[in-house]
Amino acid sequence: MAKATEKYGEWPLQRLMTEVVGSGHKSADDMTREQAAEAFRRIVDGVPDPTTLGAFWLANRWKRNTPEELGAFVNVMSEDVETASPDCDPVDCGANYDGKGRSAIFGVAAGLVAAAAGTPVVAHSGDRVPTQKQDAYKHVLEELGVRTDLAPAESAAMTDEVGFGFYYQPNFAPAIDALAERREKMGVRTFVNTIETLANPAEASTHLGSFYHLPYAKRIIDTFGESETATVDRVVMFQGMEGYDDVRPGSTKVAVWNEGEEMDDFDIETPEYGMDFESEDLAVEDVAADSAEITEAVLEGEREDRFADAVAVNAALRVYAGGDADDVRGGLRQAREVLESGAAAERLEALRSF
Repeated sequence: MAKATEKYGEWPLQRLMTEVVGSGHKSADDMTREQAAEAFRRIVDGVPDPTTLGAFWLANRWKRNTPEELGAFVNVMSEDVETASPDCDPVDCGANYDGKGRSAIFGVAAGLVAAAAGTPVVAHSGDRVPTQKQDAYKHVLEELGVRTDLAPAESAAMTDEVGFGFYYQPNFAPAIDALAERREKMGVRTFVNTIETLANPAEASTHLGSFYHLPYAKRIIDTFGESETATVDRVVMFQGMEGYDDVRPGSTKVAVWNEGEEMDDFDIETPEYGMDFESEDLAVEDVAADSAEITEAVLEGEREDRFADAVAVNAALRVYAGGDADDVRGGLRQAREVLESGAAAERLEALRSF
């Protein structure tokens, strides 16, 4: 048996590879909660040999992590996350940190519309996170002239003042940000890409996330249940464009979980909500710059095209997730009203002035 270390225990990554997770995607075993927690604590502290770390990450990608393992990773991550709760209770938007590369990002515009409708929203991201290293929330905000290098307490103040807040990963989760170089060397996503979206630096009670397939949504919901630190009482997951938290046109599956209840799911046919076009119609050349331009034009009432429809539907889902509308159609009515009134444009100016 491997010799235990005083700080970590007796399961270094090399032993986990040999005895538990490294035998292949069909024959590998799952780790216990204790094994997974010890493994990630070693990773965060920079203990494993780079070769062993890469093999471990790849083995977990092949076998797919269980909610118990992911919950343990989230618990360890939370030990180094600096949270700051606003006075309001916002919807936590957990988009993939490695961003989008083909289509516009609607989360800033949708968040401001939701804020104007009375549903506070927070978003969080890093800066060119591996493996895609593409545009994310931070880059759209910067194109809009919004300050993003905020301490968590400043992010909380922004949320209360504007109704929309941004938390910057290097400032609230420096230990996870420090793994960027090792993650980039992998060339593929790791489980860190999954758990960082669950950091919840605003300690919100509602999480809004995206998925490609419904079983992934169930896994994330179960991960919240397995984690001792990720305390939310409502999760809304939907099929997002490029894995991001932007609703894709067409038939979109939505999964909803409320504490004490079983997961439920339903379909929204986006043409019924104004999105009567294809995903390709939302493509842009420069994701950050074009998304910022679209955000400003839609909020100012200068665009009433497919991009405006996409903003409204995404805002509607945030209002619904926050419990301020009984369904997406009710959220859409609120979104349309604040866009027409100019209230959403006022939220953008407040965000720029913060």
